[in-house]
Amino acid sequence: MLCCAKAINAASDSRPQAAHSECRISAATRTYTSAIAMKKHTHPGQTQAAIGAFEPTHPERYAAAQKSTWVSIAINVMLTFFQVIGGFFAHSQALMADGLHSLSDLLSDVLVLYANRHGNKHADANHPYGHARVETAATLILGTFLAVLGVILLVAAAMRLQHPEALQAVNPLALAIAVLALIAKEGMFRYMLAVAKRVRSQMLVANAWHARSDAASSLVVIVGVIGNLLGYTFFDLLAAAVVGVMIAHMGGKLALEAMAELIDTGLDEEEVEAIRQTLLNTHGVRGLHELRTRKMADNALVDAHIMVDPKISVSEGHYIAELARHAVLKNHHVLDVMVHIDPEDDMQAKPNAHLPSRPVLLARLSERIGDFKLSDHRVVFHYLDGKVDAEIYLPANRQVAAQADALQASCDEWVHNDDIFRAVHVHRNHAQN
Repeated sequence: MLCCAKAINAASDSRPQAAHSECRISAATRTYTSAIAMKKHTHPGQTQAAIGAFEPTHPERYAAAQKSTWVSIAINVMLTFFQVIGGFFAHSQALMADGLHSLSDLLSDVLVLYANRHGNKHADANHPYGHARVETAATLILGTFLAVLGVILLVAAAMRLQHPEALQAVNPLALAIAVLALIAKEGMFRYMLAVAKRVRSQMLVANAWHARSDAASSLVVIVGVIGNLLGYTFFDLLAAAVVGVMIAHMGGKLALEAMAELIDTGLDEEEVEAIRQTLLNTHGVRGLHELRTRKMADNALVDAHIMVDPKISVSEGHYIAELARHAVLKNHHVLDVMVHIDPEDDMQAKPNAHLPSRPVLLARLSERIGDFKLSDHRVVFHYLDGKVDAEIYLPANRQVAAQADALQASCDEWVHNDDIFRAVHVHRNHAQN
């Protein structure tokens, strides 16, 4: 159709904690001077003037689109001239309708050039995901224009068919022009489709198939002209009406597809399932939910919640998210991925947002355990299923062994009736991480 495990927002103190943090893999959350944020971000050290200068994000695709589109423009200029002028003098309404179709192709080619240039701009502060949807907007405009043009041609042919006595026989010149147009459009389709597949451009694929629809309309014109020459004078207008229907159908289809993308329609079920399996196959991923996708021109944006062991460190959770992100980027046609790390299935578990933060938990725990000096030791909190599990790490010291046993027994006694803490574990002989 013309149509980020790189950033982790984990709140943690200077000591490692469990990975109940978001690992947001999204280019939108990064500094725009970072070259590793997204494929389309600006490079470090660029001046404002350099950023303002146009540099396509995909040079090969951009160059191929420019070249093939200029070829299409040249051909459509010639076809429009010969079909409209030839149809006028040969008294062929079908050929003139096909000429207007070629004119619409010429206008769409100009639109493609505009969309190709502006859609290839790098991401900026106002467009953190790039400008790819310029192509989508251009598709919507083109589709709407074609649909309206098709309806106009259909209505015009239908009105002329109401007066069969005014119908004229066409000149054989119309047949020759229609045959040449068919050959030119089919050749253009094959050339543009080959280029589009080589550079994987959805916009160019759409434009190529548009050329194929033009070839089909020229074939209809040939049939209509032949019928007229055989004495069935209404065949020419009938062919003009069919061409109008074809143009309207193609335009409506393009417009609907573009609209579906603009309202963030997801990828097809098969591709979503493939992405799901890629994430689940990542080492360390225990589960997956809230997998969402949306198209952006030739690419897609993905975000997902993956579950990991709730007792691992933040850095390990970050590492797993990086693995998951890179796997999706490598194996699927995806622009960017955002991964949220969950220690449990938050679609099923009780919420934790109501629980107090670390300072309050430390104060409450200190109050519960009495004279034990908690500030001298490492404490880790796990927010799980609406409550908190606490881990207290004591140094490998024989002098605290008895104290640790007493502390564990005390915690086991009061924690059963606590509305915040579910469990408190006292660890001995564990080296500091």
